[in-house]
Amino acid sequence: MESSEIALSRHPHDRIADRRVNDAWLAEAWTDPTTRVLVLSGTRFRPVDGQLTWLAPGDAPDGRRILLGDRDGVIHFAVIADPSVAAGQDGWTGLRGAVQFIDEKDAELLVHAVGIAEWHWSTRHCPRCGGTLEPRNTGHELRCTVCGRAQFPRTDPAVIMVVVDGEAPDDRCLLGRHPDWPEGRYSTLAGFVEPGESVEQAVRREVLEEAGIRIGEVSYFGSQPWPLPASLMMGFVAHAETVEVTVDGEEIEDARWFTRAEMKKEAEAGTLVLPGGISISRSLVEWWYGEPLPGSW
Repeated sequence: MESSEIALSRHPHDRIADRRVNDAWLAEAWTDPTTRVLVLSGTRFRPVDGQLTWLAPGDAPDGRRILLGDRDGVIHFAVIADPSVAAGQDGWTGLRGAVQFIDEKDAELLVHAVGIAEWHWSTRHCPRCGGTLEPRNTGHELRCTVCGRAQFPRTDPAVIMVVVDGEAPDDRCLLGRHPDWPEGRYSTLAGFVEPGESVEQAVRREVLEEAGIRIGEVSYFGSQPWPLPASLMMGFVAHAETVEVTVDGEEIEDARWFTRAEMKKEAEAGTLVLPGGISISRSLVEWWYGEPLPGSW
């Protein structure tokens, strides 16, 4: 499996980062009627019939302009407008509830735009001196007006792993469930990388903490941007050295080993509800299973 086969990683747009500091080119692109603009109200957007609404620059409201890049020869921007733009209006939504319903090519532009907007929303003052920040490089840099320190978008590395026991086709897959999830919902284990820790170490630590399983070999699967609000999900296949499950009871309420036959039977019956298709968790599970499975969150 490669990242090119994982949702939100299959259709990358050209970010043309070198154009972010070319004021003459940016002005020309903004006056081009073929340029498309996505409007964000704070960090929210307004899909229509499950699709993003792209405006001409002249129809976009005032706000911070974010150069997203070039897709199929068309320049795309986002405008981060004041949150009041959405006040009193229906249909504005956040990324989590809508991204799986958006056209996948648009979704990759959307997660870029929302990721920058989330960063702007959470980074109001210089972390060094508390000074005011002003945007540069079409929103991809914030610079302090007092001490001059530059801030760049932050991404939190997270690991997500399918834990397997044995050798295919007779191996088993471990899935867990959070205490707040509806009955029957299970997913792969996941967690954030801690300071001074490699991603492989994070995989082993998280699985041990959440399920009591010791992991040996860890192999890379692929990655997925997940700006909810600012994560990069790095997928792995984790090979178990022990099999006795002991859940922590806080992050994980239950964890179970599934054979392929058990997973198919329960998924078809609806007693096992797997992650949605856009999630890298779904990609990990179906890669292990060997084909698509029914049902999703």
